[in-house]
Amino acid sequence: MIALYVALGAAIGAPARFLIDQYFRKFTSKPIGTFTVNIVGSFLIGLTFADKTHWHDFIAVGFAGAFTTWSTFILDLYLGYELKKYKDVAINLSASLVFGLAAAWCGLQTTS
Repeated sequence: MIALYVALGAAIGAPARFLIDQYFRKFTSKPIGTFTVNIVGSFLIGLTFADKTHWHDFIAVGFAGAFTTWSTFILDLYLGYELKKYKDVAINLSASLVFGLAAAWCGLQTTS
């Protein structure tokens, strides 16, 4: 039954990530979509971390697992480096770490 919750969450999370990323690509070539979904996903994982019900399986493991994207984040960093956009790479890397940790912390604090 847990696998069903994870699968349902993932079935919603992956298309949501795609749509958000496509929306931001209309306005900028910077990886704002990837940044946004990773920060929101970090908050959701923090928010449901202590939840021992199926909501954790559905939201954190399924939805956020498919919604967030480590591989695209790494590709964005690599491509920025290859294009010698070192400042953009440094901003993306540091902002993602700082805001991702802050979002997870806020999610955890919300449920404490």
